[in-house]
Amino acid sequence: MPQPIKVLVVDDSALMRRVITRLLEAQVDIKVVDTAANGQEAIKKVTVLRPDVVTMDVEMPGMNGVATVTRLMRKCPVPVVMLSAHTTEGARVTMEALAAGAVDFVPKPLKAGDAEKMVRELAHKVQVASRAVMKRCPAPSVKPRPAGGHRVVDELAVASLPAAKPSPGKMELLAVGSSTGGPAALQVLLPALPGDLPCGVVVVQHIPVGFSGPMAEHLNRKCKLVVKHAEHGDQVLPGQVLVAPAGYDLTFRRYAGQLSIALDKGNKPVPPGGFRPSIDVMMNSAAEVVGNRTMGVLLTGMGRDGARGMLAIKQRGGYTIAQDESTCVVYGMPKAAAELGAARKILPLSQIAAEILRIV
Repeated sequence: MPQPIKVLVVDDSALMRRVITRLLEAQVDIKVVDTAANGQEAIKKVTVLRPDVVTMDVEMPGMNGVATVTRLMRKCPVPVVMLSAHTTEGARVTMEALAAGAVDFVPKPLKAGDAEKMVRELAHKVQVASRAVMKRCPAPSVKPRPAGGHRVVDELAVASLPAAKPSPGKMELLAVGSSTGGPAALQVLLPALPGDLPCGVVVVQHIPVGFSGPMAEHLNRKCKLVVKHAEHGDQVLPGQVLVAPAGYDLTFRRYAGQLSIALDKGNKPVPPGGFRPSIDVMMNSAAEVVGNRTMGVLLTGMGRDGARGMLAIKQRGGYTIAQDESTCVVYGMPKAAAELGAARKILPLSQIAAEILRIV
């Protein structure tokens, strides 16, 4: 029988520590090895206990979640899943924690009775995060996990971009899809693109409702491109990034030669294992409406969403890039695309921007 996943629970609320511990340990493959009430205590316990995963509250007194993640990634990297408040400030700080190296996050429940649902989602994300391959604290006779899982995004070096300007007109649309690890990957990719990029960019990131807007604002502060939380009817314009709102599928329309987007909330629940927005829906629509002037990029993420959409873009003569295994937080979606033969190029995250500029 495989060893259970060792988890350290970090939260300044004693009640939340008890609830999370009890509900996580209801999973047969998870063992809570200890808890910590603040960031300083968490760092000490990580270095001694070497948990497989840490769950951490974003908002803690003293050293908050972002500062703690930043210290952990320097001192003793470990996969971290954040617990985020459903507030504007909570969402903003969550984006900073993901940029600092956290693997994923779970929104805290809005009602007391939703704690069990939240911890079920947390347990799933702990299981995903436990596959991380990260530089661990020194320890004798501890073998690293097999390669091919996760990496700390902070360790990626952004490649130098070519000095030559891209020749305009080849591509009209850059369609980007990402999931687990995506917010951090987007913060490597998008700031490496110039403000005068000659095509429009649309991003679909799997993220809970209420967090796509703050993510767009966070990216806008870091990018030369203008990053906007998409609205129904927005035009796809050169030098602008449209981020799909959580809870809506995004497709493309063309009126009088101008490309624009449509948002659809759907009239049915998302099926198990599905997402809204769906990367496949967005990329299939791009292939149909924009055809060979589409470039599809599929970044880190769990599952297979985006693989068939990438294939559709490639089959219509567009250009497709998948992030490689060594730099993915989760090598799921890009792997599925590679296995389908949907990726023209498979590249480390740090080289994707240069390839985009070579093609557009």
